[in-house]
Amino acid sequence: MTDTEEGEGGPNSQGDGNPKESSPFINSSSASDVEKSQQYDGKNMALFEEEMDNSPMVSSILSSLANYSNLPQGSKEHEEAENEEGAAPSKKKPAVKAPSLGTLMGVYLPCIQNIFGVILFLRMTWMVGIGGVFGSFIIVFMCCSTTMLTAISMSAIATNGVVPAGGSYYMISRSLGPEFGGAVGICFYLGTTFAGAMYILGAIELLLIYILPQAAMLNNMRVYGTIVLSFMATVVFVGVKYVNKLALVFLACVILSILAVYAGVIKTAFEPPVFPVCILGNRTLISKGFDVCAKVIERDNGTVTTKLWKIFCDSEFLNATCDEYFANNNVSEIQGIPGVSSGILAENLFGYYLEKGDFLEKRGISAMQDPDAPITNSNRYVLADITSFFTLLVGIYFPSVTGIMAGSNRSGDLRDAQKSIPIGTIAAITTTSIICLSDFRFGEGVDGNLVIGTLAWPSPWVIVIGSFFSTCGAGLQSLTGAPRLLQAISRDSVIPFLKVFGHGKANGEPTWALLLTASICEIGIIIASLDAVAPILSMFFLMCYMFVNLACALQTLLRTPNWRPRFKFYHWALSFLGMSLCLSLMFICSWYYAIVAMVIATCIYKYIEFAGAEKEWGDGIRGISLSAARFALMRLEEGPPHTKNWRPQIMVLVSMDSEQNVEQPRLLSLTNQLKAGKGLTIVGTSVVGTFLNNHAEAQKADQVRTLMETEKVKGFSQVVISSNLRDGTSHLIQVGGLGGLKHNTVLVSWPRTWKQAEDNLRFRNFIEVVRETTAASMALLVPKNIAAYPSNGERFTEGHIDVWWIVHDGGMLMLLPFLLRQHKVWRKCKMRIFTVAQMDDNSIQMKKDLITFLYHLRIDAEVEVVEMHDSDISAYTYEKTLVMEQRSQILKQMHLTKNEMERESNVRRMHTALRLNEVIMKKSKEAKLVLLNMPGPPKNRMGEENYMEFLEVLTEGLNRVLLVRGGGREVITIYS
Repeated sequence: MTDTEEGEGGPNSQGDGNPKESSPFINSSSASDVEKSQQYDGKNMALFEEEMDNSPMVSSILSSLANYSNLPQGSKEHEEAENEEGAAPSKKKPAVKAPSLGTLMGVYLPCIQNIFGVILFLRMTWMVGIGGVFGSFIIVFMCCSTTMLTAISMSAIATNGVVPAGGSYYMISRSLGPEFGGAVGICFYLGTTFAGAMYILGAIELLLIYILPQAAMLNNMRVYGTIVLSFMATVVFVGVKYVNKLALVFLACVILSILAVYAGVIKTAFEPPVFPVCILGNRTLISKGFDVCAKVIERDNGTVTTKLWKIFCDSEFLNATCDEYFANNNVSEIQGIPGVSSGILAENLFGYYLEKGDFLEKRGISAMQDPDAPITNSNRYVLADITSFFTLLVGIYFPSVTGIMAGSNRSGDLRDAQKSIPIGTIAAITTTSIICLSDFRFGEGVDGNLVIGTLAWPSPWVIVIGSFFSTCGAGLQSLTGAPRLLQAISRDSVIPFLKVFGHGKANGEPTWALLLTASICEIGIIIASLDAVAPILSMFFLMCYMFVNLACALQTLLRTPNWRPRFKFYHWALSFLGMSLCLSLMFICSWYYAIVAMVIATCIYKYIEFAGAEKEWGDGIRGISLSAARFALMRLEEGPPHTKNWRPQIMVLVSMDSEQNVEQPRLLSLTNQLKAGKGLTIVGTSVVGTFLNNHAEAQKADQVRTLMETEKVKGFSQVVISSNLRDGTSHLIQVGGLGGLKHNTVLVSWPRTWKQAEDNLRFRNFIEVVRETTAASMALLVPKNIAAYPSNGERFTEGHIDVWWIVHDGGMLMLLPFLLRQHKVWRKCKMRIFTVAQMDDNSIQMKKDLITFLYHLRIDAEVEVVEMHDSDISAYTYEKTLVMEQRSQILKQMHLTKNEMERESNVRRMHTALRLNEVIMKKSKEAKLVLLNMPGPPKNRMGEENYMEFLEVLTEGLNRVLLVRGGGREVITIYS
């Protein structure tokens, strides 16, 4: 049945449970209940009919998974583009070719081709000659171990789910998140790009030294390298399909070269090659310019001088004046490849490192020379053209073992990536490691021939030509793969400024990415030294390998439920060892290149974090955060924090208006100023209703996070649904936070309209908050006239923060101004502390003690002791007291005797509040902020209106007041 026939069948068509037949009904979300009952009738389980719109049957899921097509990167986009071009409805869609590459052609041979390359043919023998057999074995073993451990980690990641096209970048970004993925992806891109430069320089070196030495010219590496790069980039631009077809030819060159070397090794076991090297004393001579390795020869019954004599002497006669070193030492001829049985391995067991310009001397041969004599004819000797040392050899050699991700980069073309990537990659590394560990030779190039080529059978040209085409092919592969990697990163939109490189030609070829790749590759060509470019790309490859190991180790240690790789031969310790080796090799190769690479990766990471597109790929870093948070929470549960570690962890209680907007946004501004961005902040609000009916409204109320971001308050928002606001607020105070990470301070705004009858419930809720925080031993902050508080954008250029310290409640009044002055809004305000002396107090001694106390607290503040003398209670006090009593209607509910006692107590309290308010107004009327001890509410709930009136009188006339009530414990200490 076709799709058209299914749609026309409608509700009357009978099905057998096939998910395709049920798909039209699942998509018809606007159908009526009657129509739905007809649609589901006979096709699905009646019990689950109502959930079919958003929960399809299992058969549908299984069908989609079974028919999954692992398309090569870009083919899906091309298919969609063709569909959008308006093809005729009757025209059949072009079939997309399914991935068909297996393990051998898709992974094993590409890895072999990328690992065997220019370094093996041009630098391996030189490295052994300089570093010695033992040192070279360590280098090769260390590098091969690094790649093998990385391959194990990569195999685990690659088999943890379906691997779409994208290779290593896809695996890292989806394992460690977009920040790490983008940073490591760019490093891998740069490594691949500089690898292209290295291959081109290797090809030019082969061409100019061993194939066409007569073509050498000034700056030949730069000139010829630029020409070859331009040609290769043009080939990639106009015909990348030919590059892919030629890949087999280039691979064949590599394999034939390796086979020729081993065939030659077998041959030389029976017939050693003739490879003469001329030695003067113990110095190796350049073979050009003479034909016989001797000073004189016998000819026609006489002794005649040779061309070598003429090089070092001023005439051809035997009595000529010659170079002192030439005259004092004999000339000898040795075999450059003497054979295994000659003892050369024992002689070359340890390294022989040289400074640039040093003579290449044969060990084991003595020479006579005057250390004070000037060196002459140095251009006739073989000299070291580079200063060599162990770490340099590591940096130069490591690129020869890179290329292990050539198979994973083709994941989109593999028939079964989860099977092919582990088997092919590990088999390729095993093969190449065995070959490299057995391929120790002495020498580099003598008499215009490669030493490794001299060993080859049937001709040295097999190695020379094979190496040349191999390096050219590897260069083309780098220029083909690097732009596509950059295009994949650009299309993920994690790095905004790279978006332009996601575009290309109509067929998807990355034109702009290719142009950038060629430009970066030209930088490596301008360096014009294979030995200088190799450590650069080593850094970027090692960075990529390090994070592959890190991703595997993290996933294994965190035991995330999604971590279920089919490849079982991995362990977090192996991944950690691989990561450590990568990091060590980075600094061994070149510590300054390592730092530069890390700085580049860090800058990219931070750029993606702050400016990049948000991608949620389920990264492992969040798993680390969860584990670290769990560990920290468990540690916090061990006991209450010490006084020196106390900091306000604030629960901000906000109320919402009818449109679910925060009524007091300046509460969050004050929170930001108090916290200076540190510590825990929970912004809580209550919604009246039930959870089932009001969940959507609660989600809308959770938009307070937007305001938190605006006010730069780092914390969490929490919405509680309850039958009434009082219970909701109580629930927030009780259950906010988690474990030891709970709030210890509550910030709630003053109910400014509490005198209005309709807000009677609100002020009673406020008093209950005061009681509950006291019972929970939490501190309470109540800003009055919150609308007058400064926003985060305002600045006080002068003024005072006045603290009225009346009773000691743990030191909150001292700590809060210090925290406020850390914020730029209050930074230039000075702190003043006022304390009240009672009748029997010594004011002078109180001031001295307070100054000493503040000195030990390391707090700078002015100190003043205020004396309050008793005076007659004014008529105004009686009037205010009567107003309170009338409002609360206490008289109707009390006996006369009790009423008289209550009135006397209220009058006394009101008198104290009035007198204290007068003093505060006199001293702190111009202060930017006044902090004041907040008295507790009465135990008798019938006097709650009186309590509110007391607070009103106490703070009357002040612009900004912060009422502070301590939690019953010390929050500041004089000890460090």
